[in-house]
Amino acid sequence: MNKNILLVFFVLISYGCNISINKSNEINIYSQRHYDSDKMQYKKFEEKTGIKVNVTKAGADELIQRLKNEGDNSQADLFITVDVGKLWQASDMGLFQKFDDKKVFNNIDPQFLDKNGYWVPLTYRSRVVVYSNERVKKEDLSTYEDLANEKWRGRLLVRSSSNAYNQALMSSLVANLGPDAVTSWSEAVVKNFARDPKGSDRDQVKAIAAGQGDIAIVNSYYIGLLLSSKKEEEISAGNSVSVFFPNQGEGERGAHINVSGIALAKNAPNKENAIELIRYLTSVEGQETYVNNSYEYSVNPNVKPDQIVQAWGEFKKDPVDLNMLGIKRDEAIRIFDKTGWK
Repeated sequence: MNKNILLVFFVLISYGCNISINKSNEINIYSQRHYDSDKMQYKKFEEKTGIKVNVTKAGADELIQRLKNEGDNSQADLFITVDVGKLWQASDMGLFQKFDDKKVFNNIDPQFLDKNGYWVPLTYRSRVVVYSNERVKKEDLSTYEDLANEKWRGRLLVRSSSNAYNQALMSSLVANLGPDAVTSWSEAVVKNFARDPKGSDRDQVKAIAAGQGDIAIVNSYYIGLLLSSKKEEEISAGNSVSVFFPNQGEGERGAHINVSGIALAKNAPNKENAIELIRYLTSVEGQETYVNNSYEYSVNPNVKPDQIVQAWGEFKKDPVDLNMLGIKRDEAIRIFDKTGWK
């Protein structure tokens, strides 16, 4: 009898020791984001909570493959990317666990939430058309579809088709218009390129400033980053263009948006800490850090855009289910390849 009591006591003590040994005051993040605003976020969170934030940065595909390879042994708690298509891909591979937290959901406008419950948006951005203030009039622009018009022959600047932002835009077009119509559209758009696709979104704007093209497809926040830059060349490039949100007319669907989002890894060892960070990032304080430093739009309805972004005015957003930007991704890539969009 005494031996049994001692045995139970020993097991309980050992179990308690293991709990204290395994309990961690940290979070491990796999992140594609590369903005200064994120460093600010994690520093503020560490100061508030005492929880250390460890970040592993790489491309989304590399991080997804790493999560897959690590399997049950992964130490990742959170996965962050700048493209909802990658969030959908990873969730479809079974790399995330479902997320349900009232405090987080109360922070977020429902229109941006994942209907399947696997990821949470942190910010959103629009893929807009920017145009030369010297060579293009606002009334010359209308829709994404109109970029196929031959009036833009030799005037359109774009990134490579391998870029996730362009893939997301093409996926949204496939979801809205169908693959046949989008294939014809892409064939015409390619004929309007001012040069072979190359460079970043910032480079497209700089090319307009240099007179190499008249319009470009870019993410909205890059204009904010250019205008707030410490480099005179970038400020000048930002001031050389204006922002146009396509498909804003009556009966039109609205401008394409994409989200930067976060997901809880399937085997997150520090789940409670991870949820606490998501609560902070989606709070008013966390969202203000994003919008005032990265010039993205907030998913929290209580947070206004930065003044630079407010100057562009409000816009109507394409209401398509954001997961379609992942579901239609393979079809979008096939269209890029078929139509010669390099």
